Amino acid sequence: MSSPIPIDKIETRLYINGAFSESSDEGTFKVISPFTQEKVVDMSEASVEDTNRAVAAAKAAFLNWSELSPDVRGGYLKRLGALIGGASSKLAQLEAISSGRPVSQYIDAMYAENLTEHFAAASWEGAHGKSSLNTPGFVGMTFRQPIGPVAVIIPWNLSVAFVAMKVVPALAAGCTVVLKGSEKSPLTVAKVASLVHEVGFPPGVFNILSGHGSPSGSTLASHMDIRAINFTGSTATGRNVQAAAAASNLKKVILELGGKSPAIIFDDADVEKAAAETAGSLIFLMGQACIANTRIYVQESVADRFKSVFLTIWKGISKGDPLLPETQQGPQADSIQHERIKQYLEAAKSGKGKLELGGHATGVDGKGYFIEPTVYSEVAEDEKTQREEIFGPFVSINTFKTEQEAVAKANDSEYGTRTPS
Repeated sequence: MSSPIPIDKIETRLYINGAFSESSDEGTFKVISPFTQEKVVDMSEASVEDTNRAVAAAKAAFLNWSELSPDVRGGYLKRLGALIGGASSKLAQLEAISSGRPVSQYIDAMYAENLTEHFAAASWEGAHGKSSLNTPGFVGMTFRQPIGPVAVIIPWNLSVAFVAMKVVPALAAGCTVVLKGSEKSPLTVAKVASLVHEVGFPPGVFNILSGHGSPSGSTLASHMDIRAINFTGSTATGRNVQAAAAASNLKKVILELGGKSPAIIFDDADVEKAAAETAGSLIFLMGQACIANTRIYVQESVADRFKSVFLTIWKGISKGDPLLPETQQGPQADSIQHERIKQYLEAAKSGKGKLELGGHATGVDGKGYFIEPTVYSEVAEDEKTQREEIFGPFVSINTFKTEQEAVAKANDSEYGTRTPS
């Protein structure tokens, strides 16, 4: 896989106060292609000083940005959404290069454009408070005001979509933002920075950093001038973010964390469609999403038919170079993710379950952090692979007899309501 975008055209710098810059300490980290396993570029790593400078810029820009009318702020956002939509092909290629996601799966730019348009239009309604005459002798009034500078820390699996979901509503509300992208997929976020610059947002309104959780992420979580933080990622890191926020200025914390998403298939379902939908949830992003249906419970009378269709779909998945349009399965995001999933494969081999498909790491012509799509059945509910989030193309298909049994099994995890023993 050679980069379809010239290396010298890939943005690698931080974006702070309306300008691009290298890291203050000249720190960088390598972006490694999970397919070729070779270095693509060196990315600027935000230092504590860089992070503090970004927060200071957001704080300084807050008053003027928050005093703009919603339609003026919305105008900036509409232009940004249109530019993101127009850059879909380049964003897809950058995502394939840095995180291994096939270009055939890339819908993020279209989704981001539509969502940005929505929030730009909805900002008028969101800015309105409420009034009431229901208490005799009083007029009750509620005002809505932007909270202040906001930090947004997003994961690597849907970077541009998360920009639209988390950054755009904050900007529409009148907040200024410091965004930290993931070290696993920094190229698309840096490309968004170039689009933000092209739109011409006022300096300091939208600042974009790249780097690891430490130092930039931890600095944002504990920063006294950040008034709210929106984090998506692992449950363990979410706990750290919440603790840092509480120990600093008790900033508002919004968390979107892990999952072990179950699907329940009853005997009156369209079995073929159910198999296709659940299989697709794991093909998408190579199972690296909290919404992937890694636990599937099928009513006994249709279990064999469901499993047959599901296995046929997974056996036909085309894996390979994520830049090729025919590729359905790319490599896992990086070596850390690859090794983590391999540990779950080993746990499954020694556990209680029946291997139906896959069960091992693989490659394409000896390259790439690939995991063979893996299906187990008859997995004990207390198995490690049944309890923990794997974040890979691994699924267990178990059966049930009654609705009560299915709901109890689906909820029996740390992500649901555990059934009392």
